[in-house]
This record gives sequence, structure tokens and C-alpha cells, in this order.
Amino acid sequence: MSYPLYALPEEHQMLRETVRALADEKIAPRAAEADETGEFSWDVYKALVAADLHAVHVPEEYGGAGADALATVIVIEEVARACASSSLIPAVNKLGTVPLLLSASEELKQRYLAPVARGEAMFSYALSEAEAGSDAAAMKTRAVADGDHYVLDGAKMWITNAGVSEYYTVMAVTEPGVGARGISAFVVEKGDEGVSFGAKERKLGIKGSPTRQVILENVRIPASRLIGEPGTGFKTALATLDHTRITIAAQALGIAQGALDYAVGYVKERKQFGKAVAEFQGVQFMLADMAMKLEAARQLTYAAAARSERAMEGEPQKDLTFFSSAAKCAASDAAMEITTDAVQLLGGYGYTSDYPVERMMRDAKITQIYEGTNQIQRMVMARQLLK
Repeated sequence: MSYPLYALPEEHQMLRETVRALADEKIAPRAAEADETGEFSWDVYKALVAADLHAVHVPEEYGGAGADALATVIVIEEVARACASSSLIPAVNKLGTVPLLLSASEELKQRYLAPVARGEAMFSYALSEAEAGSDAAAMKTRAVADGDHYVLDGAKMWITNAGVSEYYTVMAVTEPGVGARGISAFVVEKGDEGVSFGAKERKLGIKGSPTRQVILENVRIPASRLIGEPGTGFKTALATLDHTRITIAAQALGIAQGALDYAVGYVKERKQFGKAVAEFQGVQFMLADMAMKLEAARQLTYAAAARSERAMEGEPQKDLTFFSSAAKCAASDAAMEITTDAVQLLGGYGYTSDYPVERMMRDAKITQIYEGTNQIQRMVMARQLLK
């Protein structure tokens, strides 16, 4: 056999080492400060751009690195191990652009993917609204055709990297009264007249990544910015999430790995009752469970990423929806448990911001909520099973 069975290809392993070195050197030292100030780390963004790790998934024909879905997972995972907020740079660039990769005209792809690949712009995704979260099809944002233009009105809620991204994939109702079939997808630019942003949300975690409302007041855009055909926006939105829930799983894996690594180092050094805390069997059992949950979630995530890649290449994957929901749900639940245990293993120190595990615990929580709550993921998985 010319290749090791069930092992990552060598280039993926080398990619991990490259990203980890960059994350340890440039990203980890800034993580606590970004959490404390709540400011977007432009220096981290520039470091990711310089290493071509800010949007690795963009295909080569648009000037991107052309990384496959598994490579993208590894990048997000390794950045998240150092700083969850920073991992939203490659993750949300993918989230914002997958609708274009799936459904946009060639002209739209060339126009908007190239600047993202060059690091000149970031791309956010605007689906949720104040009254349309899990029930995204209940959105109220309208897009009214006016000659060869559309006029958009409404407000999108919980938009990651809002205000720092130049471009937004916006879902809006083009045909009221027909539910999901009346929703279309558009590219909106930050500089379009009538686009503004709400105040930054004050959050439990991922504070170094701004979350704001995107407010659209009489925003007039050319009809050429429609992604796909009118009425296909919601279908595109759901197909996008099949691919990008896997990036949230990757973020959760990275946060959990960071917490486990720190806790292992700590218990080896910390002494109580005359010996290292790591020598106590109760502590060893906790570490074993943490590592086991993490590795199980990682295998599921990588299997989901492989399906995502094959689907992107045009090979139908009937179990992609199940796998992406399962990976996101399992990895985020594991991350919450592992980070909570890491805080416990550090005792009182774990509860202070002098140590990174409390930040990791706060950051882990959102992975159970965004891109579909884990309750919604369980519904999605059950529907796939009962089809």
C-alpha cells in the first residue's frame, strides 16, 4: 500500500504545523487582550493574510489558495486553539462566500471572491433577524424589484464581523406570502448607500469578533448582485450551512484542544499533598475523558469535511446534512464539557482571567448556539434518519 490507511495526507499535516507555529507566535499572545478590549485584531488579520490563511477555501481560479474542506477545517482548528475570535476570520470568510460558490454567476464570483482571496475584503453572512433566528424563513427583510435594481429594507441580527467586513450575503424576501420559496440572496457592500450597523453586542465570549446588526434602509443595488435565481435564496442558505456547520465544529475542536493542552501542562506542574496533581487517578480519568471526547468529535468532523469537499466538487452526498449537523453538535457539546473540566482542573486559578481556560470556556458556549442551535441540529439529524 502506497499510503497509510485512514491518515491525513502529508500536506495536511504540514499545513497544521505551519498554522500552529503562526498561531503560537502571532495570535495566542493577542488573545487575552482582544477578549478584554473587545476590539477586532487587525494585526492578526494581516498576519493571516500574509500567510494566505485568511480565506484558504477560495478556489485558485479566483486567486485563492484552493484549499479543500479538510484543510480549511485544520486552519480554523489551529487558529481557534490560540484564539476563538481570530478563527472567525477564515470561518466567516467561508460562510459569506459559500453561497456565491454554490449559486452565483461567474461574473459575481470573479468580482467578489478575488478581493477576499487577496485579503482586501472580508465577507459576512446575513440570514438571522431579531424575530427570525432558528425560524430563519420567518424573516421580514424585503427586496423589491425596481427596473434593473432591487431595493432592500430591513435589519439583520447577530452578524459576525459586521462593520469590519466589506461584503455581506443578505437573504431577503422577494415574494411575500410563499414562505421559504419567496426568499432570495444578494451581495450587499458595506459602502452601499443606506447600509449601517447597530451597536456592538456585549457578549459572553468571542469578544474580539464584533457582532452587530446590519441595517438596510432603502438600499438600492443592481439586480446583477442577485445570487442565483430569485426565490432560491433560502435553499442556498441551507445548502451553505451544510458546508459551514463543519467550520463551527472545527472552531469548537480548536477551543477544546487549547483548553486540554493547557490543563495537561498545568496538572503536571501543580503540586498538592506532596505530589503533582497529575498523579491523582481522579484527575487522570478527567483528562482521559476530555481527550476521548475531543478525538471522537475530531474524527466525525474530518469525515464530514471529506463529504463537504466531495459535494463541492459536484458529487452528491446524501448524508452530508446529517454529518455536518452531527459534527457541529458533537464538537460543540464536547468543547463545552472539555473547557468546563479544564477550569475545574485549574481550581481557583481556572476561574481567573490570569489563565486562558475561563476565556476558552466562555468562547466554547457560542459554538452550541450559532449556525443552528444544537437543539435544531438534533431535529435536522432526526429528520434525516426518518426520511
